[in-house]
Amino acid sequence: MKVIAINGSPNKEGNTFCALKMVGDELIESGIEFEILHIGHKLIHGCLACGKCAVNKDEKCVIKTDDLNKWLQQIKQADGIILGAPVHYSGIPGTMKSFLDRLFYVAGSNGGLFRQKVAAAVVAVRRTGGSATFDSLNHYLNYSEMIIATSNYWNIIHGTRAGEVLQDLEGRQIMSVLGKNMTWLLKMKEATSASIESPKRVKKEFTNFIR
Repeated sequence: MKVIAINGSPNKEGNTFCALKMVGDELIESGIEFEILHIGHKLIHGCLACGKCAVNKDEKCVIKTDDLNKWLQQIKQADGIILGAPVHYSGIPGTMKSFLDRLFYVAGSNGGLFRQKVAAAVVAVRRTGGSATFDSLNHYLNYSEMIIATSNYWNIIHGTRAGEVLQDLEGRQIMSVLGKNMTWLLKMKEATSASIESPKRVKKEFTNFIR
């Protein structure tokens, strides 16, 4: 089994990286492969809302100026996903938001590529805005019918300079518990895959209120 974590911070080894690594250490200890994909420093175009990915059904975004299509295939092959982000103006950083909008739209438009994968969101913050960012990250996971791993509090850890999150004892425990719970969900899903049939994907009903 493998889990891919997305580091949406511009800093490769800042506090978001540290938080993801804390979760990853628990996964690795239990024999689960773990990789951090750093995208926060990349030039990633926002979604054009062209809908071509839904028309073409080729698991690709028509924008070819970045590596999103390559990353999509890497993530598709993983058993679990962790979304990690710092807080910019009480929200997801712009690059990460562009990445997530396109990634999840392509995945959803091509048969629900991330459906029923085990997932979690992790946030590193200096002071405030962590809950709003955490909530925003979870919107992608909920909409995609993913199995969300939880901890004993919101998955938020505090620190300013790189490595300061190591001083947040409660935050460190949150990440450790999250890693253990994610491990349990992954192994339980694997152990029951042959004996319990998973719910079939249903065709999405789209309703608006313009008559």
